[in-house]
Amino acid sequence: MIEVRNLTKVYVDKPAVDDVSFFVKEGEIVSFLGPNGAGKTTTLRMITGFLPPTKGEVLVGGVNMLEDPLSAKRLIGYMPENAALYPEMRVHEYLNFRGRLSNVPTADLRGNIHAAMEECFIADVEDAVIGTLSKGYKQRVALAGTLVHKPRILILDEPTIGMDPMQIVKIRELIRALGKDRTVFLSTHILPEAEAISDRVLVIDHGRILAQDSPDNLRTVLRGRGTYELVVKVEPAWTREMFAGVPGFAEIVETARTEREVHLRIEGEKDHDLREALFTACVRAGLILLELKERTLSMEDIFLRLTTEEDHVKEAV
Repeated sequence: MIEVRNLTKVYVDKPAVDDVSFFVKEGEIVSFLGPNGAGKTTTLRMITGFLPPTKGEVLVGGVNMLEDPLSAKRLIGYMPENAALYPEMRVHEYLNFRGRLSNVPTADLRGNIHAAMEECFIADVEDAVIGTLSKGYKQRVALAGTLVHKPRILILDEPTIGMDPMQIVKIRELIRALGKDRTVFLSTHILPEAEAISDRVLVIDHGRILAQDSPDNLRTVLRGRGTYELVVKVEPAWTREMFAGVPGFAEIVETARTEREVHLRIEGEKDHDLREALFTACVRAGLILLELKERTLSMEDIFLRLTTEEDHVKEAV
C-alpha cells in the first residue's frame, strides 16, 4: 500500500532524511521508531504530500504522490502529532467540517460521520464542545476526523503523545481495532507501544533506516549471546566449575545475594539453548534451584543496540 523509494530531504546541505526506502503491505500495522530528531515526522510529511522530497518518490496504493497528489491523498487518513482540532466546535461539527474538506458526497456524509464516531467510541460526546474534552477524547476525535472519508491507509504521528497511561492503553486498543481492515503506519518513540501494536517495526536514526522487520525476527538477528538468570539457595555454595562443562557456556556472574538466595547471570554462546543443561548442572552439583529463565531482548534492547552499536552490527539487519 505504501512504497517509499530512495526518499531524501535536505535542509541547507544537511539531510534530515537520507536515501530511505521501505514498504508497508496492505493490512499491516507498522511502527516507525526513532529518537527525537531522527527523521520520522519529516518522512511522514513527505509520504502524505505535505512536504516535497529533495529526491525520491512515494507510491500510495500504486499512485505516485508527486504525479497525482489528490488521488494519493484520498487514500490516506493523516493525523499529525499536533492535530488541528478547533476547540470552539462541537464534535459533530468538526467531523462534518472534515468530511466536507475531503469532498465526501453529501448523501454519504452523515453515515460516514456516524461510523467514524462509533469506531472511535466518541458517539457519547458528539454534542460536546471539543475544548471541554480530555486529552484522550481529543485524540479520538482527531482519529475520527481521519476516518470520515473512509481511507484505506492511516498515517499517525505520535498518536499517544502527552497521554496518561490509561489513555495510552485505550488509544492502543483503538489503533489495533482500526488496523483490522486498514493499513496503519504510525511513528512513535515509545518502544513498548510499537511492540504492543505492530506487525513490523522500522528503526530510523540520523535520517537513515537501520532495520525493518518483526520484533521477533529482530530479536533473533540481534540476540548475540543468550542470557540466563538463575536463583539458587545460598547453601550449598556455587562455584564456576559447576557450569564449566555445559556446552555453549561462556560466562557467569553473581548479580545479587540475600541471606537465603543467590542471583546468577549466565551468558551462553549464540544459537545455544542452555536451559536444560543448566538445570542438569544444578542438580548434579546439589544446588537447590529456585528459578531459571532466559532473558529475551525487549524493544528497548533492540533499539539501543541498533542506535548505539557499530555500523557493521547495524548492517547485519
